Amino acid sequence: MLRFGSSGIRGLGNVDVTPELALHVGMVIGDLYGDTLIGRDPRLTGPMLEAALSAGVLSSGSNAVHAGLVSTPTLARGARSYACGVMITASHNPAPYNGIKLWNPDGMAFDEEQQREIEEALDRVPLPAPSWDRMGSESSQPDLVAQHVDAILKDVGTTKGRVVVDCACGATCTITPLLLRKMGCDVIAINAQPDGHFPGREPEPTEENLARLGAAVRACRADLGIAHDGDGDRMVAVDREGTFVGGDLLLALFARQEVRTGLVVPVDASMVLEDLLPKATIWRTRVGDVYVAAEVKRRRADFGGEPSGTWIFPKTTFCPDGVYAAARLVSLVAGRPLDELVREIPRYPVIRGSIAYPAGERARIESRVDASLRGLAADVSTVDGWRLQFDDGWALVRFSGTEPKIRVLAESRDERRAKEIYSTVLSSARGAAA
Repeated sequence: MLRFGSSGIRGLGNVDVTPELALHVGMVIGDLYGDTLIGRDPRLTGPMLEAALSAGVLSSGSNAVHAGLVSTPTLARGARSYACGVMITASHNPAPYNGIKLWNPDGMAFDEEQQREIEEALDRVPLPAPSWDRMGSESSQPDLVAQHVDAILKDVGTTKGRVVVDCACGATCTITPLLLRKMGCDVIAINAQPDGHFPGREPEPTEENLARLGAAVRACRADLGIAHDGDGDRMVAVDREGTFVGGDLLLALFARQEVRTGLVVPVDASMVLEDLLPKATIWRTRVGDVYVAAEVKRRRADFGGEPSGTWIFPKTTFCPDGVYAAARLVSLVAGRPLDELVREIPRYPVIRGSIAYPAGERARIESRVDASLRGLAADVSTVDGWRLQFDDGWALVRFSGTEPKIRVLAESRDERRAKEIYSTVLSSARGAAA
């Protein structure tokens, strides 16, 4: 059976993530939690999985409430009125994939303990079921988008500006263009028809996938461009020149605006954050929005974010909300152009590479890599891989979760020193993996 990862259950639709699996997940969460709100993105296997999961919830005696085609943050906000929420999505993954992500009423994704509880219950399926006359009832709640828009407008207010929005043919087609128009913006929307084939571009909002957005911003003489992934938990941007503004830069901009005392980021976030926020405490977690959000909640931090483009504003929700982040960025850029804001953020050289190792050998190699890296720096964190902290830079060594490779990254304020750190760490890890 497919197990939970950092982003819920995810795999090929109708191959790994099947109606049978969705049915059983629905039975378990209905039994363990109760009435469940269910939403989905436009992937072709979404309606099938939604129907199966809903049937499972109903068979447990709990009620299944359908949100329809909505963004993940819309679903997560709506879940506050139910025992839990379920989003059927594979987020930024390509069209053949789908997944199941579970949400608590406070907007937090299910943590590892909750996921373990569900996995153990799935191993016991079929569960005892109530009698035929105690089945749950099915209903819909079609007003969640309007509620999400109204909440953001109340918090962010109105502003002016011309914005190009690239929805990737994903779930944000239902909300971001509408929201920005209601804020007072002149909005040009591209890839704004929901389509599970994702014909306009791949769902992941990387620089190479956003060339058309940059061209549209220049052609329309817009103030900026906004891009989402397939379900709207991510948001990145391009400036008025069509230049890509990725997660590291946006993380620094948002952190500078939001953080007073505490910030949570994953281990792969830039050291520029420490330089920008010398008076704040910065906590680093495993890579994955669920880990960042959990630490934001635990530490009562002001803000959390990832270089991948997920942003957690805890005063509104613990769910990464790319729609809310888009509104906040548009408001910020109404004051000063994005390219000017970005120029104020230092950029440090980053060196990246990887080491291939024989498939199936990870367990043997891991202990050797650990031993080889421990002596390279006085401060070595093993929260997620090995993060080696030096006085003038840092390095990160992590095993890939998708292929037999070890990823190596190094950063310093000085390019020569970044290369030196990278070379030292790479050589040590490569020797251990040989």
